[in-house]
Order: sequence, then structure tokens, then C-alpha cells
Amino acid sequence: MTEFNGLRREFLDSVSGKRVLVRSDLNVPLDGTRITDDGRIRASVPTIRALADAGARVVVMAHLGRPKGEPDPAYSLAPVAARLGELLGAPVAFATDTVGASARETVTALQDGQVALLENVRFNAGETSKDDAERGAFADQLAGLAGADGAFVSDGFGVVHRKQASVYDVAQRLPHAMGGLVAAEVEVLRRLTVDPERPYVVVLGGSKVSDKLGVIDNLLGKADKLLIGGGMVFTFLRADGLEVGNSLLEEDQLDTVRAYQDRAKELGVEIVLPTDIVVADSFGDEASARVVAADAIPADSLGLDIGPESGKAFAAALADARTVFWNGPMGVFEQPAFAEGTRAVADALTKVDGLSVVGGGDSAAAVRTLGFDEAAFGHISTGGGASLEYLEGKELPGITVLED
Repeated sequence: MTEFNGLRREFLDSVSGKRVLVRSDLNVPLDGTRITDDGRIRASVPTIRALADAGARVVVMAHLGRPKGEPDPAYSLAPVAARLGELLGAPVAFATDTVGASARETVTALQDGQVALLENVRFNAGETSKDDAERGAFADQLAGLAGADGAFVSDGFGVVHRKQASVYDVAQRLPHAMGGLVAAEVEVLRRLTVDPERPYVVVLGGSKVSDKLGVIDNLLGKADKLLIGGGMVFTFLRADGLEVGNSLLEEDQLDTVRAYQDRAKELGVEIVLPTDIVVADSFGDEASARVVAADAIPADSLGLDIGPESGKAFAAALADARTVFWNGPMGVFEQPAFAEGTRAVADALTKVDGLSVVGGGDSAAAVRTLGFDEAAFGHISTGGGASLEYLEGKELPGITVLED
């Protein structure tokens, strides 16, 4: 059974007493065993709770980091299990493997309404294998944990752009449904790409132009304004013939950027670049920050944030927007000296009279790090890469596999 509007009552009524595999996105940042940002765990709770409240025996699957297909204690989900239990207000049983003896025993012991978390699915090479047979064999083992009358719920939006065993292949083996989180993400992204309310402003930052090429290419024909910040802005400034000093620069993308600028002019899309930049002589906590004009970056300096006048200009460009998508910080927001540009954009989004979308990844982390109330934004995505691929117009395997 497939649902595309979250977990409806008929699906929830069908899972009481049954094991339901849930693919969540619990890929949170860790400092040792300490979770530094639990946003993705909190986002996973509503679907897990709804299933548990319906009497399902919930078996959560997730990954953490990029282990090389074998167990690695540095990427254990044990801290996540503890935090998930705190958020659910009930113990979460933790299996110390993915499909081995511990997983089988843990799943078998579940009672109606209880929740278990399997160890990192990427500890098994079959999870990310490009070989269909190897990936399928692992999916068979995962599906086997659910049993003959089990089901699968896809609720990890951050991984739906991956053709992986716990995302794609398991859905082919069990009755399946789209979780509430994934359904909400897809609906928001649809609003960004299909007849968006105007004015429509896209804010892009982060390190590299090359990471955003597909998004720029696809949204140039849809957005009214494109605001560029972060490390990627220096490739735009260099394309205009300006000195960027030691700032991050992708020389091989200069012609591509110039082509985008020409196309934007033809389409009537305004590309807004910073007019001032916060620079320093070096990168680090001891760096001495100063503001310079964007056309006067010293040859021995590097840019680490958009300047205060640019922050005001970006906020003004967002003031009358009815639809906003933001992906990528404006600077090195982790350091206070280079966080104000990102803060200015985030603050402007909280005042948007319409749909404001924070596109996951570093942007979502910045919102939380800088102390903003998440409820002040229309939507904070849990999947940066998946969001970008959707906005590029690509098919997402973890979504298309549910369409039967």
C-alpha cells in the first residue's frame, strides 16, 4: 500500500501487531559520542511515534557518516538510540548489528508499540553497493526482519536520492508507504518548482559553484532573483574580472558562470552579488576580520563572509518575496566574526510573508547554531543533497520506487 500524503489512518490501522521497517535519516553530527545537532532525530520522531501509537513494532534503519562497508565504532548509532528514546519518552532497543544475531533477537523481542534501532546500515557493504545482486541480498535480510506480514515506511528524505538497499530495494520487497516527513518535503519542493508564488527569490551559498550548477541551471527559468553568497561568490566576482585574493575560487567554472549571467539577462532574472566582503589574512579563530568593497579585495586576503551592506541588500531583496529557497551559508558561520551575513539572511527569511524554505545541510545547521526559532521558517529541509537534486529536476530513486 502506497501513500503520498503521509501515514493516513487506513495505513496505521493496518499495522497493529506487525513489524514495520522505517528508513529514517539520523545522520547527525557527533563530537565523539556527543550529538551536536539533533535536528534530524527530532524530525524523525512524528512518523515513528505515529506507528508506535498505532501498535506497530517499529524497526528503525538509518546510517551515520561514511563507514567503508564494515563496522566502525566511530560511526555507531548507539548515541542516536539514546537520544531517540529521550525524544520519544520511551526506551529504544538497540541492535548492535544490522541483520545479525543481535538484530534478530532485538526485533523478535519487540512488543506492540515498541521501537528498536538497528546499527548503522552502512556497516554492511550491501547497503551502498552498485551491484544489484549484492544490494538485493542485503535488502532481503532487512526485509526478513519485518516478517511475512511486515511493511516498510520511507521517512528519510536525506537519502531518497540514493539507490541503496534500505531506501530503494527494501521498498520493492514489502508493502510500503511514504512517511509524513518525506511527504511534507516533496510537497514543499513541488511548491518551489511548479507555479511558485511570486516574487520568487533563491539564495545560494556554500563553498562551491560546482555543487550548485544543476540548481542554478534549472531555477534560472523559474526564479525572479538569485542571490549569491558564500565561497561560491568569488567565482562569480572573478568572472566579472575582479580580484578575489586568496578566496575560494573555481577557475574551471568561470565560463559556466559567465554563461549563467548571460542567460539570466536574457530571461530577466536578477543575479544579486555582494557589494562588500568580510576578509581576513588567514582562516582560523585568531583571524582579524575587516570589511572591504567587493571590487577591492586585497591580493593577500581571503573572503570569509558577505559584508554588512550586502546583508542589508540581501534582506531588502527578500522583503517582498512570496517564495524563498535558501541553500548554503553566506560565510563561515561557525566563527562569530564571519557569521553575520548568514544571520542577516536567516533573519530576513523569518519575515517572509509566504513560503520560506531552508534547504537542509549547512543552512539548517546554521539556523540552529545561530539560535533562531525553527518555527519562524516555513520549512526546514532535512535533506540538502536530496533537495538540490529534486530542484535540479532529477528523479529520486527513493521516491519513484514508491510509485506503484
